[in-house]
This record gives sequence, C-alpha cells and structure tokens, in this order.
Amino acid sequence: MENSIKDNWTQIIEFLKVNYDILDILYRTWIQPLEVISESDDEVVIAIDESKQGDITPLLDKKYRIPLQTSIAAITDKNVNISFTTKNQSRETSYYNVEEQKQKNLEEKYPFLKSGHSFDNFVVSSSNSMAHAAALAVADNPNGQVYNPLFLYSGPGLGKTHLMHSISRHIIEHHPEYKLRYTTSEKFTNDVIESIRDSKQNRTALPNLREKYRNVDVLLIDDIQFIIDKESTLQEFFHTFESLFQNGKQLVISCDNPPTEIELEERYKTRFQSGLPVGIQPPDYETAMAVLRMKQETSDVKLKDEILSYISTNARHSIRELEGAYNKVILFSKLSRPGEDATLEMAEAALKDFITDSSKVMITAEYIIDVVCNHFNVDKERLLSERRTEDISIPRQICMYLCSEYTNLTQQVIAEKLKRKNHTTVNHAVKKIKDDLLVDKELQSTIIVLKKKLNVN
Repeated sequence: MENSIKDNWTQIIEFLKVNYDILDILYRTWIQPLEVISESDDEVVIAIDESKQGDITPLLDKKYRIPLQTSIAAITDKNVNISFTTKNQSRETSYYNVEEQKQKNLEEKYPFLKSGHSFDNFVVSSSNSMAHAAALAVADNPNGQVYNPLFLYSGPGLGKTHLMHSISRHIIEHHPEYKLRYTTSEKFTNDVIESIRDSKQNRTALPNLREKYRNVDVLLIDDIQFIIDKESTLQEFFHTFESLFQNGKQLVISCDNPPTEIELEERYKTRFQSGLPVGIQPPDYETAMAVLRMKQETSDVKLKDEILSYISTNARHSIRELEGAYNKVILFSKLSRPGEDATLEMAEAALKDFITDSSKVMITAEYIIDVVCNHFNVDKERLLSERRTEDISIPRQICMYLCSEYTNLTQQVIAEKLKRKNHTTVNHAVKKIKDDLLVDKELQSTIIVLKKKLNVN
C-alpha cells in the first residue's frame, strides 16, 4: 500500500516521541511495542502485546489517540480514526472472521444448515440417547457400513430433524470427501413432479433427477411419511433407495411412525428394518429443563427456575411445544412487564390458552422442589444435602408434604427424590407439617402461596 501507515510506523512513533515529549521509559514500554494490525482509508487498528504490557488500551485511547492521529497525518498525510485492541483479541477476531466466512459458504451450499442444528446443541437424555448415539455413529462413519439405513421415528417436534441436520453438518465438516444430499419429502416430491412434467419436452429431465439423488455417498430424507400415498414419488424413492443401498451408500430416513406401522408393502418395511429403526420419546422433566436452560443462555430475558419448571412440567409433549411455550412467556414478559422480572403468575397468564386442562395437574417432585427452593430463596443442592438447619429443614419438610399431597409417589420414592435415606423421614415430615398447619398461621399462608404457584387447588 503506497505511503501506508504500517510501512511508516517507525517514523510515526518517532515523530510522536519528539513532538509530544514522551519520556524514554514510557516510549519503550507503551509506544514501541504497538503494532498496526489493519488500516483503511479512514481507520487504523493498533494492537498491544497484553502478555508484556497488560491491557492498557483504555489508557492509550485516552492519552495517545489524538497525538497518534496527528503524527500519522504529519507523516502520511492521512486523516484516520484510531482504535486500540490487544494481540489476543486480534487473533480471535481473525479466527472468527475465517470461521464465519466458512460457515457462510457452507450455508450457501447447504441452506438447511442455517437452522443451527448440531450435535453440540442437542440435549441428550434417556428419551433420545439411543437415537443420538446411532446418529453420531453414522455421522462418524458415513461409509454405509454402520446402521444402514438409519431409520429415525417419533411424533412431531421431538428432534428427528435436529438429528438429521446434525448428521449432515458433522459429515460436511468432518468428512468433506463424502458427497451428501439432505432433502425433505416435500422437496423430493416437487422434484419428481417437475421431472415428470419436463420429461415430455426434455428427455434428460428424469435422468437428471436420478443423477441428483443417486450420485451421492449419503442421502438423508426427512419426514418420509408424506410420500407414502403419492404413487409416482414413492416408486421413484424406492428405486433411489435400492440403487444407493445396493451400492453400499448411507441412507438416513425419518418418519412419524416405526416401519411396522407404515402402510407399505412388506418388502419395503423389511428394507427399513434391515438397518436400525430407533425411536425418540417425549422429553422427561429433566430434559425439558435442560432444553430451556440452554435457550436461556442466548436470551436477553432470564426466567426464574420456578417458571422454567412450570413450563417443563406442563408443556413437554414435544420439544417444539416446549420451546413454543417458552417463547410465548418471553414475549409476554417483554410486552406486559418491560424492564421487570417475569413472575410465575405472569407465566401462567401467558400460557393459559397454551396448556390444556389435563396438563395443568401434572405436578412432579422436581417441580415442587424447584418452586419451594425459589420461594424460600434456598439453593437446591443445600435443600437436598444433609444440612439440618432450620432455614433448610422447614422447606425440605414442606417439599415432602406437598409431594405427598399432590403426586402419586410413595413415601419411599419421595425420600429418594429428596435424597433421604428412607420413607420414615418423609412420614415424620408430613405428619409434622399437618400438625403445624392446625395452629401456625404463617405456615398456612406459606402453603396457600405455594399451592397457588403449583397451580393446585
């Protein structure tokens, strides 16, 4: 770059030293180690070595930004703005710029990757661990030798598409030598219809379709149930399936039902079952809470645990329903209480038309524990510990009482949920709370409030 700031940097800082009377020790310590990282017509970024100087960017900005701009203008005749950074930040910025561009290029080639689905943000639990393990095995070994075909099935919104995208992303990023195609049944159907229509005027239309879907190493088709009643599409799919399968190529299929419950000829069902059919179940309470806590990490509105627990208890028929309920509470909070913390009552109001009457009575021990801990401002780990101080023992006894009253759990199971040794502790706690409720007005009020938070009568 002609007359660049970087090429003239030594002259610039010497001009600075002389004209602004900078002491030798300050010059050697603060100015000489500075390095021009980037420059344009109107801006220059200067980095310090924080490992030697510490992060003195605020000091440099305050004391030397204007003098440096003047010195640059004097030597190079350029009027530029200056910003300071550290070399570490500069390296990170460079790294992330490269990664961002790489991701952008991938998303242009594979638009479905924009969803952001990956194995890293898939919450694994007992309800989906087998499907996750199988998906990861195929992604690590996409050579058609492991679980081929992999057949994922579940009700809507339980993570099939997330796993399909995760497999695709993993193969694209870690096995770029494999040619991969991901499609939905809708897109496959549209391609078949267009090729049949165009074949009347273009003899290459059908061969082009087959080249598109059969000249791959890995084919993933999402929501296969939508093509089962479309005869031409179904026929084309199974010809594609057979071609890839016989050539040892990897197939991954998702469907709302297991192969045994699909209305197809037995030979097709047998093909689907020859690899690994694996189901995904609705999320349990712990999985639902984990999903919501993951969403909290990227949300500018933070919900209390008792609200997350309420959503997890009442809206976990699917991940989609769970996230929908969470988003509705967030939006309701922003609109009705801008700048204020959301409350459990507000969450109940937001979801009154979202949660069915039958789901409102789904009270779990985990939900009760979270609500009680939040009410008494007690850490959950302390509540479940061996501590016997009054600030812990009373909330713990109330938990046992509420679990006994509003769940179908036995006292032994309640003891296990509260990390107690046996049911006698629960029996004692329940009896004590019942006795105290007869005479203790404050305890009566506390139980009323907690029952309201639990949404029980």
